[in-house]
Amino acid sequence: MSSQHAKAPYYFVPGPSQWPVLAGTAMLATMAGASAWVNGYSWGMPLNLIGIVAVLVVLYKWFGQAIGESESGQYSARIDASFRWSMGWFIFSEVMFFAAFFGALFYARSITMPWLADLDHKVIWPDFAAHWGNIGPARTIESFQTMGPFPIPTINTALLLTSGVTLTISHHALRAGHRAQTAIWLFATVLLGAIFMGFQAYEYMHAYSELNLKLTSGIYGSTFFMLTGFHGFHVTMGAIMLSVVLYRVLRGHFTPEHHFAFEGAAWYWHFVDVVWLGLYVVVYWM
Repeated sequence: MSSQHAKAPYYFVPGPSQWPVLAGTAMLATMAGASAWVNGYSWGMPLNLIGIVAVLVVLYKWFGQAIGESESGQYSARIDASFRWSMGWFIFSEVMFFAAFFGALFYARSITMPWLADLDHKVIWPDFAAHWGNIGPARTIESFQTMGPFPIPTINTALLLTSGVTLTISHHALRAGHRAQTAIWLFATVLLGAIFMGFQAYEYMHAYSELNLKLTSGIYGSTFFMLTGFHGFHVTMGAIMLSVVLYRVLRGHFTPEHHFAFEGAAWYWHFVDVVWLGLYVVVYWM
């Protein structure tokens, strides 16, 4: 928050903005392109990339405007409370997003597989075994190997847990008014997130080239890549958020009393950590 916090109006109401419409359009293009891409349409990848660039540009401009409003002293404690509620509901929506994918995984593993392997279906698929990572009753999927927890997933778990610790240390340093320590530990958090993504990229290359595990590898491949891929996307977005916060820390935008941008990004990062713990246990171990 700005040092002019005390001079803020009772409640700041921004004027009409084009950013919500542009953000919605960019996200629609991103998801439409991604859907077309995974289904083999040639125009899917270009549209997806255009959408991603558009989203980043809109976020840069929109958040830049919000930062300018904050630094000019227009945000009061009531705006701070609004931001906290908004971030809380946003993270709740993300919880529901991942709950849908975990639910799909549970349905496939705990309901569909035993059902396909019962006595009624043995006549149709006598060779089908209800073990996770199978190639389907009709065996129409290329053989593949499943992904285990060692070594990369375990290393990534250690990286994310460590990043949660460094972020907490950075937050305590900010509350104590130590800007240099805040920046150092926040940079360490971003660096750990970047290393995590590097390992995940390597894991994906290993899965495709050596395990023949792809998005098209039946329900196992689709749930594996959707869960880990969307989590990786969230790690990337979290790292971008923390990088912006780091820049603002270096610019002296925050005080020990007013630094919601830092706290909001920290909430998001800790949420990403918790989701990964669930993924690590359910996807890699079970």
